[in-house]
Amino acid sequence: MISRKILGAVSVLVFAAAAGQAGAAGKYDGKKVLVIDSYHEGYAWSDGTVAGVRSVLDSSGAEVRIVRMDTKRKKTDEDKLAAAEMVRRTIESFGPDVVIASDDNASKFVIMPYYKDAALPFVFCGVNWDASGYGFPYKNVTGMVEVAAVDELFAFLERLTDGRRVGYLAAEVFTAHKEQENIEKTFGMKFAETRYATNMAEWQAQYRELQGKVDMLLVGNSAGTDGWDDDVAARFVERNSKVPSGGIHEHMSRFVLIGYTKLAEEQGEWAAKTALRIIDGTSPSAIPIARNTQGRLVINARIAEGLGGSTTAALGDMLQSADEVIE
Repeated sequence: MISRKILGAVSVLVFAAAAGQAGAAGKYDGKKVLVIDSYHEGYAWSDGTVAGVRSVLDSSGAEVRIVRMDTKRKKTDEDKLAAAEMVRRTIESFGPDVVIASDDNASKFVIMPYYKDAALPFVFCGVNWDASGYGFPYKNVTGMVEVAAVDELFAFLERLTDGRRVGYLAAEVFTAHKEQENIEKTFGMKFAETRYATNMAEWQAQYRELQGKVDMLLVGNSAGTDGWDDDVAARFVERNSKVPSGGIHEHMSRFVLIGYTKLAEEQGEWAAKTALRIIDGTSPSAIPIARNTQGRLVINARIAEGLGGSTTAALGDMLQSADEVIE
């Protein structure tokens, strides 16, 4: 049995999409959109996705409710089942016209077991790499998958080293394993070394070890690493980097030489616009599953300096074309 204590730990947030505009009328007055966030407020990707949703829905007149499953911090099976049950109850009580489901756990624990081919329409976003693992699309489900621009990132990294041994380091979480497997499958490659860390000290030890085993390092998401501290991690990589590193998550740019990152806002904006299309009468089955297309190049000059002047020189025109340089 799922305890009330665990159910109560899942947060629910309600806001009027036209907040701050009392009495303002919108095209979608009286309509309801539920947003399921697999993670928590304050997690950068979730915040970006929600910002993208709100950029579309804030002026629509629709009422929006956000349910946060918090499954980055609460990782047991009991936690995830409790979160799914809370979402199911919220759907029943709120009565949304359409549901936006952000990231994998909302699809895995809510849509797939409870709403496959149901009458209620869903728009997923942030599902990593491939939605077929959840059986998507259903007749009531469409969405946008989240695919990293790994080929573009590696093209940058390969300009900085003659070696081709690539390592992978990430938190010990489900999505990191899925990311590693899908990178290898999608881009026809095999990582020379893979490491998964449960805590900060373990991450640091594995980072040091990989410097002598690979020619370039892909640093995956740190979310879910116990005891993680951004400032400590930034200082650590600046002192200990010996090979070019890259990242595909925006909030990880402080910890890699080159970040080529997806934009969470793109996922949220697309999902919100698609939700409104469905409210307007388009069937989810008539909307093909999409994939993200936008990217952002970030160069970390602090790590480049630690690697030596030759690395800074080799970065060349990348520095000129970067969307951001961390100095």
